[in-house]
Parts: sequence; structure tokens; C-alpha cells
Amino acid sequence: MEKLVNDNKAYWIQRAKGYSEVNKEELSGIQHSTWKEFLVSEISKCFPEREPGSIKILDVGAGPGFISIILSEAGYQVTAFDFADTMLAEAKANAGELSNQINFVQGDALNLPFEKDSFDVVFSRNLTWNLPDPARAYVQWLSVLKTGGLMLVFDANWYSYLVDEEKMQEYKKDRDNVKNSCLDDYNIGDNFEQMERIALSLPLTDKIRPKWDYEFLNSIEAGQVSVLEDVGSRLYSEKERINYNSTPLFMVRTVKGLF
Repeated sequence: MEKLVNDNKAYWIQRAKGYSEVNKEELSGIQHSTWKEFLVSEISKCFPEREPGSIKILDVGAGPGFISIILSEAGYQVTAFDFADTMLAEAKANAGELSNQINFVQGDALNLPFEKDSFDVVFSRNLTWNLPDPARAYVQWLSVLKTGGLMLVFDANWYSYLVDEEKMQEYKKDRDNVKNSCLDDYNIGDNFEQMERIALSLPLTDKIRPKWDYEFLNSIEAGQVSVLEDVGSRLYSEKERINYNSTPLFMVRTVKGLF
């Protein structure tokens, strides 16, 4: 487990520059508005009486900052949290003048350094699949969320093609479609095979999600849990839809109860 964790961290630390380019593409593309409008709507539904400036949001696994930046633009109090100092450095650069409004914190998503009931919203995107102990992560994230607060987790069955032959064929078809559309392939890059090897050892790679998330959160009585399948069809650019056709993005929405 220790080697897995260390290899995983090393991979993402060196991926910061490349991942930042993807975030910059999102910031300059349609995703800037699709994500902002969607998230503001979700947060407003949970806190209809409150102004954005009174709402504290924790962005777990903030990476190069896309979500933290657009939520800060919308007026929320945002803490961008990531284990990699290289990711946070990219996030600060990408935020520009907004960097003074965002609280950047380095740390472990499985051992949050915040007090209980500190945040109104906990957000995570494309992180849970990559964690060595996602169950612990959910418990940690809920612990820093206020009762009645909102947890939004976006993820997909990334790398499920490694353990499912049908998914492998769909994945290969995606690669062909990307090539035939003359688009950049997000699944080709430096050390990509290294992440495939790491993914094979991660606990969620062979799980069916968001079924696993829904059942786990209900098993610990997290609160009101709901799932939105293929939310990427509302948030993605056309390029992303083609790249990730066989791996749809989902959202798990939890309003915390008396946890």
C-alpha cells in the first residue's frame, strides 16, 4: 500500500504542467460557463436564502484550480486543497488576481487538517477513483461538512476497461473516434501506462459506480443521497464527449444529515 501511495503521488506531482493545460482549456472553453452555471444552481438549491459570500466551499483535489477559480468568480469563499504543491502552484498561476481570494492548502484527502463542521459545501472532481481508501475519504469529507451542508462528488469509472473486456472494446472505439475527429486524445500522454498499472491496484477500478458510492453513503447514513448519471452530457465540451463517450461522468449529491 505504501508503494502504491508513493507511486501515485509521484505520478500526479509530475503531471501538474500537463494537467494545467487541460484546466486552461476548460477555463477558455464552454466548460467555464457550463460548470459554473450548474454548480451555482446546485448550491443555490441547497442554500436558497444565503449569499455566495457567506458560503464556505472546500474543493478537495483541486489540481490546477479550474473549479476553485470558477467558484471564486461566483463569489464563494473557496479553499483549494491538494496534496501536490506542483498542482497548487499551477492553480495559483491560473487564478491570476483571484488567487488572493482563494485559500490554497496542501494536504492529504484522507486526513483533512480542518475542524469538524467547517464547510457548507465539499466538492470533489475526478478524485475518488484514484484514492487508496475512498471509504475513509468520504467519512473525512463528511466530518468537515456542516449538518445540512452539500457534498458534490463528480467522477467516472475511469480505467474500468482494464478489468472489463466489453469496456476495453468501447474504450478502443473512443480512441478511434478521437483520431478520426482529428482531436487531441486525453488518454495519451507521458507515463500513461504507469497510471494504468497504478489503477489496477486501486480499490474502485473494478467497482460499478456510482452504485458503490450510493450504497456506501447510505450504509453510513450520510444523509440524503442522490445520483445523476451522465452529467457530462450537460457539462462537457464536444471534444470531451468524444474522448469520454464510454466513460460517462456522474455526480453523487449528498445533503448531510445528523452524521
